[in-house]
Amino acid sequence: MTKPSRAYDTLHMGRSSIDLYANEIGAPFEEIKNFGAYVGGSPTNISVAARRLGLKTALLTGLGEDRVGDFILHFLNREGVETKFSPRKPGHRSSAVVLGIEPPDKFPLVFYRDNCADIELSIDDVLAAPVADSRILQFAGTNLCKDPSRSATIFAAELARQVNTEVVFDIDFRPDQWHDPRAFGVTVRSVLPHVDIVIGTNDEINAAMLVDVGQISLTHSQISDARVAGDTDKAIRVLLSLGPRALLQKRGEDGVRIHLKQDDGSLEQIDVPGYPVEICNILGAGDAFGGGFLYGYVNDWGWYKSARLGNACGAIVVTKHGCANFMPTMQEVLAFVEGYGGF
Repeated sequence: MTKPSRAYDTLHMGRSSIDLYANEIGAPFEEIKNFGAYVGGSPTNISVAARRLGLKTALLTGLGEDRVGDFILHFLNREGVETKFSPRKPGHRSSAVVLGIEPPDKFPLVFYRDNCADIELSIDDVLAAPVADSRILQFAGTNLCKDPSRSATIFAAELARQVNTEVVFDIDFRPDQWHDPRAFGVTVRSVLPHVDIVIGTNDEINAAMLVDVGQISLTHSQISDARVAGDTDKAIRVLLSLGPRALLQKRGEDGVRIHLKQDDGSLEQIDVPGYPVEICNILGAGDAFGGGFLYGYVNDWGWYKSARLGNACGAIVVTKHGCANFMPTMQEVLAFVEGYGGF
């Protein structure tokens, strides 16, 4: 479809935080002695990733009137992400996350989101943001865990549809942010009719689409551990039947599988391989993918090449220590893919 000319390429809505990453890579969480401080939060990370590649990005998040909020804004303003639509929320705190790094498969993290400023995003904040002046609105599933952010996000997606702004939804399932993870699926399904493109892992897709009685009967703890059993292919079919036209299934080292809904109701699949690298830290790789994919998509690179760029960005970030601060520039991506024969 023809993408409208707008002041911003992408508007990202949702959480922001200070991320404290363990400097002792491989140390058990209980033995961490010091941390590196970076900026995080899925939509915030994606806004930085897309900006470093060359898009004009804006961020709609909530920040406390505190030094952590100052820290986040200082970094984003230096990066060139437009922050004037991100309000300070008096009486509420900017978010924080503490993260351990125990490769190859342990990356424990603890959220500090009590009285969180970005959950206070409101419908008025959406009305003040450039939804109609952005080509894409991107948001994350964590936005939906509580009001007023939940209703503000659904309103933003409704508004985007009215003004021909495409809506990209990163499922971003964080079980400990929900009073009952089954409520996550109910809420996600309510917003899908307003979404064009969905991005998620197998676990996230299954958690969002508890599609039969057998799955719904899973216990709170079974769903909370983010290893959701289920028929992922069936979940994808149901998800796409609810409104979106495309789903990008993140499959780790196997890359990404793109599912495209056809006019006759059938699905086209496009497999996009990843780039094999030695993993330091997987946290933030999906956000790097999102920024890379959006850059290609906005610039009409097509599904395959856009996802291939996203995979390259993700592969670079898994070799780094943190998230937003380590998102690659286009020059860095091109140098990286040259060793693999390009995109």
